[in-house]
Amino acid sequence: MFMLRFDMRAPLDGPAETADLYQAALEMAEWGESRGCIASLVSEHHTSSDGYIPSPLILASGIASRTRTLPINCGAVLLNFYDPIKLAEDMVVLDIVSRGRVSFTIGLGYRAEEYAMFGVEMRRRGRILDGKLEALLRAVRGEAFEYEGRPVQVTPAAFTPGGPKIALGGQSEAAAKRAGRNGIDFMAGGGGEALSEVYRAAAVEAGHEPGVAMIPGKSGPMTLFVARDVDRAWKEIGPFMLHDAKMYAEWMGSDHRAASHSPAQTVEALRRENGPYRIVTPEEAVAMIQAGVPLPYQPLSGGCPPELAWESLKLYEAEVLPALASD
Repeated sequence: MFMLRFDMRAPLDGPAETADLYQAALEMAEWGESRGCIASLVSEHHTSSDGYIPSPLILASGIASRTRTLPINCGAVLLNFYDPIKLAEDMVVLDIVSRGRVSFTIGLGYRAEEYAMFGVEMRRRGRILDGKLEALLRAVRGEAFEYEGRPVQVTPAAFTPGGPKIALGGQSEAAAKRAGRNGIDFMAGGGGEALSEVYRAAAVEAGHEPGVAMIPGKSGPMTLFVARDVDRAWKEIGPFMLHDAKMYAEWMGSDHRAASHSPAQTVEALRRENGPYRIVTPEEAVAMIQAGVPLPYQPLSGGCPPELAWESLKLYEAEVLPALASD
């Protein structure tokens, strides 16, 4: 039982070619479908120095074409950088192509560089998102309405009745309230369990039945590899995970609410904190799954070369899966 997350982040001077990483992502999703993968997650950011994927729906389409049953989530889709009506059309087509397997988590975005690139006022980002989110939700449902004076009706109808599944991400009270007001699920990136009640109260006040509020704890892993020789794996894979951790820490600045945040500046520090970035033995992986914790694989983390990533995935297949089957 594991998840596969892909953000395609890879430093320009890294050992892996970008095209090889994207091909590996497709192959890994296809491989994972029959080996316990419960979902594939595709992220989004823009104007990143290490090539973070800016177009998650396109990669999700590729994954959908290589799989038949695997659930796929695009998140967080940074709605303020899209025309919500065109995005709704793309979501609906992807919903049809995947036969309802792709869900979406909407995000606000927190990097000034991204807002500058798309010419969107960052200081008004919350209000802008409110208007775009309302339009998006109506559009994917196939409603006929006006948006900014434009007549709108998205066709064809989605495969999923009522439109593809859309949730809201974030790790603040404002995000929790926004999800509740709009009657959609809340997928937090951190922020503490108290956000669950903030979400529920906002949903009830708006006349909605509260949905799912998923809020990860600070103690659990967010990026994980399985290795027989953990010391060797930290030497080989650790630098790639450290790149990922340092880039996120730089972007987040003083906001440390995210469950994935790490202050580590060295591989040794990243390993010692035993926090969001971990490498575990097959036995430890089995124990995690038996305790109800899916393994959060990010196999290409920080531009990790596909051959190293495959080594970890194949070890899961060779030693973790049989142990779970015999339990």
